[in-house]
Amino acid sequence: MASTLQAVSLPATTGRETGDRRPALLLLPALVVLAVFFLYPLISMVLSAFTDPAPGLGNFTWFFGEPQNLKVLGRTFTTGLWVTVVALVVSYPYAYAMTIAGPRARAVLTLLVLLPFWTSLMVRTFAWVILLQDTGVVNGALQAIGLGPFNLIRTQTGVVIGMVQLLMPFMVLPLYAVMSGIDRRLLTAAGSLGAHPVKAFAKVYVPLSLPGVSAGCLTVFISALGFYVTPALLGSPTDALISQQIFTQVNGLLKWGRGGAMGVVLLGLTLAMIALLALTLRRTGKKVTG
Repeated sequence: MASTLQAVSLPATTGRETGDRRPALLLLPALVVLAVFFLYPLISMVLSAFTDPAPGLGNFTWFFGEPQNLKVLGRTFTTGLWVTVVALVVSYPYAYAMTIAGPRARAVLTLLVLLPFWTSLMVRTFAWVILLQDTGVVNGALQAIGLGPFNLIRTQTGVVIGMVQLLMPFMVLPLYAVMSGIDRRLLTAAGSLGAHPVKAFAKVYVPLSLPGVSAGCLTVFISALGFYVTPALLGSPTDALISQQIFTQVNGLLKWGRGGAMGVVLLGLTLAMIALLALTLRRTGKKVTG
């Protein structure tokens, strides 16, 4: 009897295993594209960092031995942090307004968020060059109300303004995705228990929206670290970021090893920050669950 059951069950198990492999084959084209256009350049960059012009750690010794390189690296992370903070401050109320607006107003707000995706990054950056110049529209409006003029172009402030506008959709969309799933009756319940609306929002709504905050901040921060066009057009050579230094080493000086070393350092620090954030969120989730 046992042998009969075994004989009957074997074909079913084999068929199930075969069926499980077929959907995995659908991922093969995507994996090939990922390997060719992402993994291969990444591996080439890492190899050049350790082998060009000679095998060893000479490129990393040069990078950490030059104070200017460390200053540029620190400026890159500082700029990314400022862009993330400003984008969060601007995007949080915008995403919240999308959740409480009516269908038509929500459609308009969503359209305004998605509109930058339909325009070239280069075109948007050149538009900011015109708006932020010394005699541009922004300074003209500030002078009309008795402020300014300010030096917005060729400064880190102008770089932050341009990058926030470009990266704002990557903050708004994760926030809206999380906020739209929050039950607003929780705020009503907190108010019925005597909580002030502001306190109820801070103690109930904000903690529930933290997954969207962390996702949006992580996306914006990592994207800001690798920006090249916006800092190059809106910033100045004295406030260059690491992406501009990599371009100078590779394209201007033809020192691929040094450029690869800068890229490896940036990649390593970024992965370390992602791992630290993931560990922090995991511990926080365990505490909340407990």
